[in-house]
Amino acid sequence: MIFMRLLQITASNVWRGHEQQIVYYYDEFNPKIEHQVLLCPTNTRLAEIAEEKNYNFYSLPYHSKAKKLWVSTINKIVKEHEIDIILIHNSKAHTLCIMHSLLYRSKIPMVFFRTLIKKVDTNPLRKWKYNYKHLKKLVCVSQAVIDVLKPAIKDHSRLSIVGSATDISEFPKKEATGLLHREFQLPEDTVLIGNISAFVPFKDHYTFVNAAKIIKSKKPNVKFVLVGKGELENEIKAYVKELGLENDFIFTGFRKDIPEIFPEFDVFMFTSKLEPTGGVLLEAYNCHVPVVATNYGGIPEVVADGKTGILCEKENANAFAEATLKILEDKNLREQLVLQGEKHLLAHFTKEIIAEKMQKELQEVLKQTSS
Repeated sequence: MIFMRLLQITASNVWRGHEQQIVYYYDEFNPKIEHQVLLCPTNTRLAEIAEEKNYNFYSLPYHSKAKKLWVSTINKIVKEHEIDIILIHNSKAHTLCIMHSLLYRSKIPMVFFRTLIKKVDTNPLRKWKYNYKHLKKLVCVSQAVIDVLKPAIKDHSRLSIVGSATDISEFPKKEATGLLHREFQLPEDTVLIGNISAFVPFKDHYTFVNAAKIIKSKKPNVKFVLVGKGELENEIKAYVKELGLENDFIFTGFRKDIPEIFPEFDVFMFTSKLEPTGGVLLEAYNCHVPVVATNYGGIPEVVADGKTGILCEKENANAFAEATLKILEDKNLREQLVLQGEKHLLAHFTKEIIAEKMQKELQEVLKQTSS
């Protein structure tokens, strides 16, 4: 048992890879550390999971007028649970924790797990936040995130990397069973090219659609499956219709059965152009689905080009189409990518491996602050 009393905090109300990783951390830390607490927004998938799994957690509504409530609740948790370190999971929570530190004169060390590729030196206040004296460590999900943060950070020794993770036990299915073919009444020989991501600008669904048009012209028996929801969903649907592809696309919306539907894809085509790491690519490895992804951001730290997947220039629809068709037409290549992808996952990105790395980062901070 490690003597650590941890508060994990996020003010994010979405459910994406980072929020999933919070669950992985909580589950893996729980039998190993003395005590932990989670604070997250109400009416979120994370809060639902916390309740289902009987986590030691608090949830609050998050809006601009709720900041005082959050700060006072942080103080309550810190006192009642004798918290000795805080793991922060998003920028809003970062601000709240600094407000708590200042208002209550708290010296509790903080660690920020940063997963966004976004500059933080755009104004003096933001830069000050990232160099705050009690923020002892900035753990980044990839080198790409570190590279963007570096200009704002005075002491680069505070920067380190703990990558994305996946729970291999949640993805036992490795082969297609025709589930999506039956659900959407597709002929058995229909090839499925999928993407699972929120409809937001940096996921670049436009390149996916443009590549789909090229692929369709060369391989008629193909359907393109987009899983997720988001602000650009209707815009992308309109673009699909504009290109005359409305009969070739399936928009499934948000799905809770990802482990069941993922292995149904023949290729996972991930066109995101500013991805911190691409945790969904690890799920593709786990489900034995070959990957075509963007050679940008943190993706090359997850995908070894030509070995575990094929990398393409960002926003290059022709390159994505060519790589996808190459995989579909070369069975040996497909099998090799699947084999090496799973090996890469098991060696570097399981939740057990990643949680242990984060735990060591937290222990190091505690050791430094107590000495």
